[in-house]
Amino acid sequence: MKTHRLFTSLVPALLVVSLVAHPASGQVTRRAPQQEAAPVDPSLFTVARLQYPGGGDWYWGSSALPNLLAFIKENTDIPINEQEVRAKPSDAQLFYHPFIYATGHGSIRFSDAELEQMRRYLLGGGFWFINDSYGMDPAVRRELKRVFPDREMVELPFAHPIYHEPFEFPDGPPKIHKHDGRPPRGFAILDQDRVVVYYLVESDIGDGWEDPQVHKDPPEKRLEALRMGTNIAVYALTH
Repeated sequence: MKTHRLFTSLVPALLVVSLVAHPASGQVTRRAPQQEAAPVDPSLFTVARLQYPGGGDWYWGSSALPNLLAFIKENTDIPINEQEVRAKPSDAQLFYHPFIYATGHGSIRFSDAELEQMRRYLLGGGFWFINDSYGMDPAVRRELKRVFPDREMVELPFAHPIYHEPFEFPDGPPKIHKHDGRPPRGFAILDQDRVVVYYLVESDIGDGWEDPQVHKDPPEKRLEALRMGTNIAVYALTH
């Protein structure tokens, strides 16, 4: 059964673009300056893959986002753009997207200007999901501390809404791949009570979103991964 969810407001500091939720339809009207044409249909929820600098393979998993977005479209009433878009942390277009996604292996490093823009994006209403596909952890923790030097990353309790809406994960994030064999953990950076960064390690739901032949995960694992991804998207749009 589909579940109806509404978009929250994203008021970017750079472009001063507003998202206005319509309770009757769940759609969004975007007001932008005349000279700034939105690069995608503003009535649709779009996930932007973050093309981060530093040498890591930000492009990892080409089938992942299209599969997740198709699943969200099928299982919720959120109007979806099923095509992946990409945004660099320096792009003004970053502010057109309420949800950005980063994954891969290896290094990530922002310039000072990129750090400032990421901070403005997140504190202006944006949401950033980071999926450690393996080997990103040291760089992610370093860069998040550079983005928010005055904030500590916290582990979300299993009672947090991100694990319960619309799908139930009473034991926290699902374990999709073995990696180092440790339990999956979901960390966050908060702006007051709102999660602005959700960082998932030792789970790798991004690999679970990919086409079945890529990692040969059993159907139940792929379903868990897609459901957890849906929960993350719903949280980002309703908080």
